[in-house]
Amino acid sequence: MKAIFATAPGSPDVLQLRDIPKPELPSPHHLCVKLAAAGVNPIDTKLRTRPIYYPEKLPAILGCDGAGIVEETGKAVTRFKVGDEVYFCNGGIGDEPGCYAEYTALHEDYCAAKPANLGLQDSAALPLVLLAAWEALVGRASLQAGQTVLIHAAAGGVGHIAVQLAHHLGARIAVTVGDSKKAGLAHGLGAEKIINYREQDFVQETLNWTRSKGADVVFDTVGGETFLRSLNAVRIGGKLATLLATPLSLADTQLARLRNLSLCYELMLTPQVLKLHDERIRQRRILEEGAKLVEEGGLGVLVTHRLPLEQAAEAHRMIEQGGMVGKIILTMG
Repeated sequence: MKAIFATAPGSPDVLQLRDIPKPELPSPHHLCVKLAAAGVNPIDTKLRTRPIYYPEKLPAILGCDGAGIVEETGKAVTRFKVGDEVYFCNGGIGDEPGCYAEYTALHEDYCAAKPANLGLQDSAALPLVLLAAWEALVGRASLQAGQTVLIHAAAGGVGHIAVQLAHHLGARIAVTVGDSKKAGLAHGLGAEKIINYREQDFVQETLNWTRSKGADVVFDTVGGETFLRSLNAVRIGGKLATLLATPLSLADTQLARLRNLSLCYELMLTPQVLKLHDERIRQRRILEEGAKLVEEGGLGVLVTHRLPLEQAAEAHRMIEQGGMVGKIILTMG
């Protein structure tokens, strides 16, 4: 089969297409899936540049997100049969092989049936961003109906899922975007307040929108100055959830303490990195809930670029240029 390997830390040029044997089943509980597509995420580019989890295991197949058809099942598999269409977030961080490949093997417990009304290739774009948004808004921030939430980079991969999830939860939504096209997308997904961060001060706009209180929850997918400035956009006693690890100065920490803020950090890869079997099953159940939402019309994933597997390096370059709308997928065959 064909697979894309990260051969060394570095630029997108370190991604190489190779022919390797199809994966064998590591246990009787594993499936072999013929992949239709792999999702491409910013974490892939970061792990290519700096493989922090398993640097000793290069070369490695990247790509956490996949969707495809079950081609083989282990003797103990009970949840799926040959021919089932599935999607999942598995591998791709340097240990278990990822999804930049024509086939992959994974434990049946980490696999979910794809949404019935979503194409097989597009399903590959959903798992990681759904898990990140769900874990941040539901798991960390406990976002409730009627609360206000500010979502940064609302047209991006995680952002556009977060807007839909917040809308499903009944929250009032403000977003930051960089242009009118992204504003239209966010409004169509349920955002009430649109803030163009290039032209407006998002802190002041959020205070104006909430009658000077600040948002109950801020969801940061950007980090850096956006995260630090968000300390003043959250209400007193509110929650700031972030996907990034932005350094805090003593003054920043004192400000967060003065405002009694809850700083909520979310890394949806934790169950995989720390090999927490029960937590990975819990995340699979989130994918099952997400599939129901898609089938009910409450959630969709926007795929804006489809590239063949061989163009993985170009997909990484596009993500690293910034300003992405929606998701990129790599297609097989």
